[in-house]
Amino acid sequence: MAHVELYDTTLRDGTQQEGISLSVEDKLKITKRLDALGIDYIEGGWPGANPKDAEFFEKAKLLELNHSRIVAFGSTRRPNGSAKHDPSLKHVLEAETSVVTLVGKTWDMQVTDVLRTNLEENLAMISDSIDHLKANGRKVFLDAEHFFDGYKANSDYATQCVRVAIEAGADCVVLCDTNGGTLPHEVSDIVTKLLVDVPEAALAIHPHNDGDVAVANALAAIMAGVTQVQGTINGVGERCGNANLLSVIADLKIKMGIDCVTDEQLGTLAEISNFVYEIINRTPNPYQPYVGSSAFSHKAGLHASAVAKVAESYQHIEPERVGNTNHILISELAGRSNVLQKMDEMNIPASPEVVQTALATIKQQEARGFQYEGADASFEMLVRRSLPDYVPAFELVDFAVTVEKHRTAGGSTPDNTTCNADIKIQVDGNAKHNRSEGNGPVNALDSAARKSLLEFYPNLSVVKLLDYKVRVVDQGSGTESMVRVLIDSTDGDLTWQTVGCSADIIEASWMALQDSLEWWLLGHET
Repeated sequence: MAHVELYDTTLRDGTQQEGISLSVEDKLKITKRLDALGIDYIEGGWPGANPKDAEFFEKAKLLELNHSRIVAFGSTRRPNGSAKHDPSLKHVLEAETSVVTLVGKTWDMQVTDVLRTNLEENLAMISDSIDHLKANGRKVFLDAEHFFDGYKANSDYATQCVRVAIEAGADCVVLCDTNGGTLPHEVSDIVTKLLVDVPEAALAIHPHNDGDVAVANALAAIMAGVTQVQGTINGVGERCGNANLLSVIADLKIKMGIDCVTDEQLGTLAEISNFVYEIINRTPNPYQPYVGSSAFSHKAGLHASAVAKVAESYQHIEPERVGNTNHILISELAGRSNVLQKMDEMNIPASPEVVQTALATIKQQEARGFQYEGADASFEMLVRRSLPDYVPAFELVDFAVTVEKHRTAGGSTPDNTTCNADIKIQVDGNAKHNRSEGNGPVNALDSAARKSLLEFYPNLSVVKLLDYKVRVVDQGSGTESMVRVLIDSTDGDLTWQTVGCSADIIEASWMALQDSLEWWLLGHET
C-alpha cells in the first residue's frame, strides 16, 4: 500500500473523554501542530452543538495550513424530514469546510430501537444527506456508526448502508467500532468481506479502545484494504479512548513501510505527544509506546549491558526516529553497564574502582529505601562523592528544627503553629549560621540553608523547589517507618530530581535538599 490518509479527531472525539475540555485557542494551537505533523484531515467539532465549536470554525478559516483540511462533523437528516431543511446539515454547511463527516446508523437495532424509525427510512436518511452535501460542493465521509456490531448482527443491512452511501456519492465510508469491543481478527475478516461485496467503496477505520486493541484493529483494517485511519493524539477519547494516532503513525511508517508522514515529521511524535498532554492539563504517560519517557528505559543490568553493545538487543526501534531517547535507570537491579552509561551521560570519568564503589553504594542505599531511577541528580552526587578529587560545595555542620504549637484561649481563633530552623553551613572552612522561620519545618530548613549559602553563592537565588513528595517505604512499621522524600528543583532552564531517605522526615528532606543545591553548584551553575 502506497499511502494511508491520517484523520485526527482529537478536537471532537478526544474531548468526549471525561476530564478533557478545550478552549477555542487550545483547539487552534493543536490544529497548527497537527498540520505540521502532516495530518490529512482534522475534525474540528460539531458545528451548532455549542458556541465554542461555532467559534472554532470561524477562526479556523483564518488559519494558514500547509497540508491539513479542516472537517466539520454532523449527522444525517432526521427521520421523515428534509435534508435541505435539516438543522444539523445546515450547521455543517455554514462551517464552510471543504470536507464534512456525517454520522449515520448501520446497526439495525440502533435504527429501530434508538432512532425509532424503520430500516428503509434510515437508508433514505443516509442517501438524502450525502446527496445534499455533494450538491453543495462538499467532500463527504459517512461515519458508519456501530458498523462492526451492526455487521455481526445483520451483515446484509450493514453492507446495504455502505452501498447506499457510495451510490449517493460518499467519498469514503468510515467503519466505526463505536463500542470498541471488536477484535482484530474480526475487523480483518469483516473488512475483507465488505470489499468483496462493495469493491468500489473507499473505506476508513475508526476504532475505540474499550477492548484495548484499538491500534491493533486500525492496523488489521489497513492490512485488509482500508485507505484512511482515524484516531486521536495519545489515544484520548470517549470512555477508554480512541486509537492512538501516534502509535499508528509509527507502526505504519516504521513497521509497514507506509510513508504517511516524512522522516522529519516522524521525529516530532514525542514532542507533539507532550504538547497535547500539556494543553489538556494531564501528566504524560511515561509508559506510552514510542513517545513515553520510559518507552526506551532499561533497568536490569543485563539489558543495559546488551543495549550498550547492540542497541536493538532490547529496543525494537531507534528511539531518536520518533523524537525519543533511551534511558538507563539506576536501581538495585543495575549492573556495571548501567553505572558506566550514566557516568558517560554525565561526563564523569569512570574507573573500575569508582564504578564498583558506586554500584555497591547504590545497592546498599536502595535496600534502605532510596530510589535513584527517578533522581538522577542524587545519583550523580553519589558518584561524585566517591571520586578522589571531590571537593564539596558546602558542608553541613549542624541544624536544629523546632515546631511550636500554641493553643489560643477559648478557641475563638485558630491555634498558632510556628516552625523555626537553625543551621550552620561551612564553605572552604568559613562557617555561617542562620535562622529562619517557615510555614513548615522543611520550608524553614530550606530557607535557613539558602540564607547561609547565598552569602557564598549569590547566583543560587535562581534555584527554586518545584515539587516535594513523601512516601512511606515500609508501611507496616507505622510511625517508625522509613520515609522517602523526592524533590524536583529548577533554575528556570534545567529541572532535576533528588532523593533522601530516613526514619526522620526532616533528615530525609535535608538529604534531598542538600543533593539538589550541591548538584547545581558543582558544574551546573549558570
